[in-house]
Amino acid sequence: MACCGSCMCCRCCCRDGETRTPEELAILGEIREEEDEILPRKDYESLDYDRCTNEPYVEVVEATDNKQAKKYEVVRWVMVFGIGVTVGLVGLFVDFFVSLFTTIKFSVVGASVEKCSDKGCLPLSLLEFLAFNMFFIFIASVLVLIEPVAGGSGIPEIKSYLNGVKIPGIVRLRAFLCKATGVIFSVAGGLFVGKEGPMIHSGAIVGAGLPQFQSITFKKIKFNFPHFRSDRDKRDFVSAGAAAGVAAAFGAPIGGTLFSLEEGSSFWNQGLTWKVLFCSMSATFTLNFFRSGIIFNNWGSFQQPGLLNFGEFKCPEGDKSCHLWTAVDLAFFVLMGVVGGLLGALFNCMNKCLAKYRMRHIHPKAKFIRVLEGLLVSMVTTVVIFAASMLLGECRELYIPANQNATVSGEDINSTIRQFFCSNKTYNDMATLFFNPQEAAIRQLLHQDGTFSPLTLLLFFVFYFLLACWTYGVSIPSGLFVPSLLCGAAFGRLVANILKVKLQLHIYSGTFALIGAAAFLGGVVRMTISLTVILIESTNEISYGLPIMITLMVAKWTGDFFNKGIYDIHIDLKGVPLLEWETEVEMDKLTASDIMEPNLTYVYPHTRVQSLVSILRTTVYHAFPVVTENRQNEKDFMKGNILVSNNIRFKKSSVMSRAVEQRRRCQSMKSYPSSELRNVCDDQTAVVEPAEEGEDMLQQMLERRHTPYPNLYPDQSPSEEWTMEERFRPLTFHGLILRSQLVNLLIRGVCYSENQSSATQPRLSYAEMTEDYPRYPDIHEVDLTLLNPRMIVDVTPYMNPCPYIVSPNTRISQVFNLFRTMGLRHLPVVNAVGEIVGIITRHNLTHEFLVAKLRQHYMTF
Repeated sequence: MACCGSCMCCRCCCRDGETRTPEELAILGEIREEEDEILPRKDYESLDYDRCTNEPYVEVVEATDNKQAKKYEVVRWVMVFGIGVTVGLVGLFVDFFVSLFTTIKFSVVGASVEKCSDKGCLPLSLLEFLAFNMFFIFIASVLVLIEPVAGGSGIPEIKSYLNGVKIPGIVRLRAFLCKATGVIFSVAGGLFVGKEGPMIHSGAIVGAGLPQFQSITFKKIKFNFPHFRSDRDKRDFVSAGAAAGVAAAFGAPIGGTLFSLEEGSSFWNQGLTWKVLFCSMSATFTLNFFRSGIIFNNWGSFQQPGLLNFGEFKCPEGDKSCHLWTAVDLAFFVLMGVVGGLLGALFNCMNKCLAKYRMRHIHPKAKFIRVLEGLLVSMVTTVVIFAASMLLGECRELYIPANQNATVSGEDINSTIRQFFCSNKTYNDMATLFFNPQEAAIRQLLHQDGTFSPLTLLLFFVFYFLLACWTYGVSIPSGLFVPSLLCGAAFGRLVANILKVKLQLHIYSGTFALIGAAAFLGGVVRMTISLTVILIESTNEISYGLPIMITLMVAKWTGDFFNKGIYDIHIDLKGVPLLEWETEVEMDKLTASDIMEPNLTYVYPHTRVQSLVSILRTTVYHAFPVVTENRQNEKDFMKGNILVSNNIRFKKSSVMSRAVEQRRRCQSMKSYPSSELRNVCDDQTAVVEPAEEGEDMLQQMLERRHTPYPNLYPDQSPSEEWTMEERFRPLTFHGLILRSQLVNLLIRGVCYSENQSSATQPRLSYAEMTEDYPRYPDIHEVDLTLLNPRMIVDVTPYMNPCPYIVSPNTRISQVFNLFRTMGLRHLPVVNAVGEIVGIITRHNLTHEFLVAKLRQHYMTF
């Protein structure tokens, strides 16, 4: 009943539709609209999975024959194999030093406890324990100060990246070095964190960086390797790297592949499936090969598949009445799934409150405050571990049947017991759980035939639950898988003890410990398919498939009734515009015209340098429609023709915003180094040429260029002096061009003078267009003194002439599925006569934005 009361409290404070205070919105970078609606932040840049089929790309495709394509595919497979091997070696590096530091720490402190138990100098042992842990945590915290994105598990950030959101610095080499090194000291420092989550992040960084053959950290080291210079290729390799991280952590290559599919990527295809699985297999067997050789000195054997291995589950030989699980046990597994979902929801709610507190009171302060928080958590955790082991543990009898092999993954299960203050044939059950690496403690709960006191299990669960919740979010590299598994295993073993003692049931305790671990982990992270396969592969017991799957499903359904999974909660707290798998049914009451952005900043096919610089310096948009004015339909437009006048209906609200934008552009132009461009805005109304003469000059220019876009007005841009009809002339859509492409054209001097043909404009190759990927120069880095503002840029060879488009009347479900499954960055809305009336970005498809628009829709009707 107490648990249910806590969960009802959790339900009240953790519902997705809760109303945040203005202070929270300011902290989280969110905006409170008039309707009191919370929207994700708009400053996250989206990735573009769609190919830009401009002329340089088409030239590369036409020059590539089948033989070259096969070589390119072989190179891709080699890269995937290299990613897998590298991730396996990273896992070996992390595991080796974690084991080394942990062994040294527990050996020194354990010997001191045994020595001081008779001499009465236990405070000295505690000081030694504190010195080890706080020193390790201090190093881990400092590494996170060097690279803040190295903190936490990294799974929310990688999930966001694979969903199509660019998180700054998340896949940089410096983040990898701080993450891989920091997690060693975090785990060795005794905090309730795991190394499996950071392994996924590290694998994703390897996948992002290895095929690029370059790094921002080492700018001077460059290789002439022009391949894989696109968001599409990079996201594929990041998917493979993340899957390899899961495979190395759990020895679960299939589970790693499913993890990338279920939790990360918004896109998928058959070819990517094979590559990701191959990468996961490479990581698993690389790690297995080296760990087996190092541990057993038997090179060539494969006995250590992952960093975390649950060992083999089997009944004692000769005990025919023993079964791993029966059909009757499924009822208990369902109940454990419900409780696991409730506990997971409570864990997530408490951690969310702690995260908000940190964002309000810790993160805005000096950085060393974060280090002090880590040291405080380390000190409290160390004192709890030491005091609980010394004062709350019970001496339990150690019993091993003579005919049972008591080894798990080559390790004697009784080699990790702790006998603090107990006789030779007994062991201290609390110290056995606390004074061991977490993986060893999990195996104790899964395979130790000796009993653990119910009180010990309950206290251990409470301490671990609270401290793990407090620890996740501290500025150190930290994973959540292993702490959740250990906490859940204690819960499952407690249930098994109660059923054995109270109901006298003949059950296998290890199975209940495993189901408890699955229930709690599922209640926290809300994963189903991939987590089921990961746990099956970790146990190497396919018969556990059904109970694990049922438990995880029940835990997820129960937890989802109260709040989201822990990773989704932290994604929301960061304001990341994550797209779910699908929209709600009622969202189909909206159309593309209801959610699109009608205030467009556009460029002409042939635009002067002064206009491009003005647009780039006064806007933050990452793509611009390339349009021409449809003057043939202007008469119908002014009469109010429905098809043509969609622009004015969709854009009336942008009159004032365009006027403000024009003023910003003028201010920007006044700071231009060229006196000619600096005075453009001031002289705009002073110099008035005869209309007919201007049109004759324009016509001559058009005839000389032989351009396929006859409606060319390079000197004109939206002006405050325009009338309503001039301001909203129909705009014929021809394609999209990215900000990075425009800046690249300006830097490389791709332009021509007005007395020349556009054929004289220099041409850039595909390699030159993508040379600076992924760090394209900014417009503010361009030396404007080198630009002639009267020169004209022909953007048509470099724009994407055939992007995906939708009609204004397209239903939201269709728009959402197209945007998400194709991994788009921008989706133009084009009416029936080819006029662009708006554009849709990721922000327009977030759940919060759609809910706000649906509310407006209901109010309208």
